[in-house]
Amino acid sequence: MNTRPELNQLIAFVRENSPYYARHWQHIAAQDTALDQLPVVDPEQYWQASQPLERWPVLTSAVERALVFQTGGTTGAGKLSVFTRKEWQALVSDFGSQLGQQLNRGDRVANLFFVGDLYASFIFIHDALAHEGAGVIEYPFTGDVDFAVLADAIREYRINVLAGVPAQLLAFAGELERQSLCLTEVETLLYGGESLFDGQMQRLRRVFPNARIASIGYASVDAGLIGAATRDCALGEHRMLPAHSVLEIIDEHSGEVIDDCERIGRLVVTNLTRRLMPLIRYPVGDLACWREPATAAMRKFALMGRSGSSRRIRVGSLTLLTEDIQRIVQRTTGSEDWQLIIGQSASVDIVTLKWLADAQMTANAPVNAALHSELIGLYPLITQLCAQQLLEVQVLRCTAGQLARHPRSGKHQRVVDLRVYDNARPEQRPWTT
Repeated sequence: MNTRPELNQLIAFVRENSPYYARHWQHIAAQDTALDQLPVVDPEQYWQASQPLERWPVLTSAVERALVFQTGGTTGAGKLSVFTRKEWQALVSDFGSQLGQQLNRGDRVANLFFVGDLYASFIFIHDALAHEGAGVIEYPFTGDVDFAVLADAIREYRINVLAGVPAQLLAFAGELERQSLCLTEVETLLYGGESLFDGQMQRLRRVFPNARIASIGYASVDAGLIGAATRDCALGEHRMLPAHSVLEIIDEHSGEVIDDCERIGRLVVTNLTRRLMPLIRYPVGDLACWREPATAAMRKFALMGRSGSSRRIRVGSLTLLTEDIQRIVQRTTGSEDWQLIIGQSASVDIVTLKWLADAQMTANAPVNAALHSELIGLYPLITQLCAQQLLEVQVLRCTAGQLARHPRSGKHQRVVDLRVYDNARPEQRPWTT
């Protein structure tokens, strides 16, 4: 139960000023209400009618003195996330103050996140670095830097920290391997935007043998700052920042708030700094479990894969939206039943789209090929990632029995994440693991 004064004030403000939340809470008493008495947000309803922004019922006021970013997907399908200037400064200040724990005085940091097309990551990290306390130098290359230029710059400018999405770091590592190059100068790799797995780490360590590999932190452009990474966190582990947001882990089947350690549930965030676009009991799309008891300061949690009900699926630098998949499966196959399986082999992500056909449909291969082409047409990045040997995409017709079900509810799961997230090893230099 959480009834902190600032939370009660936020809830009262949002109830009064957001038409969406006023309807969402219409059966909840207006007096001080514990957080777990409020219903969890349905992301599909939350984002419904989100464009144009001026008419979005979630917002509490007109959009002024603000920053607007895209949350993912194609330009037409991606949703817009809005921050006031004050909210953005609170986000980058809180994130930057924690980011300093992963850096050392005098570090030379190559910012390899992406910029443009309403992407937030490069600007976010750039602004956050202005608030770190270690005292570092930033080299703002962006994710579009030529790899040969980057390799030369690392040596010329004595850059010792690379920060970027895993797919970009892995693509750079692949190019270095092809040229039989090894960059011993790099001491730290900070990844963000997606998870990193054992097979991918092995690939990185072959060309960055002296590098400590760590999360840069856990944030999203819609939910904001979710967790900070400290030196005692294993891969996939982060710590809650209670002054910025309240995290809950909720049983996917019963809706019960989980307080026990190691029990997996849906991760839900309440952001205490966002008022223009409030996020109160908003599912971030990930599964998680607590690693420390509730009495721990900055309680540690671990990410355990994507939720089966998530509308947005991150695979490397690729973002897939379930509504996109639903639309092309229906259009191409006529089927309403499909499932996305995400797996991994070594450093390669494997995405398998299964679809359930009518019993009288006999020609599988042409339909599979057409559906594969539709996927590439909707997400052109697939072609690039496949060429870089970072991704494989498969399309398979299946029977009803081959669609995975939730072990407790028996319901079909739209998304099944088979990647291994649980890694108990601290983020250390490779020779100490």
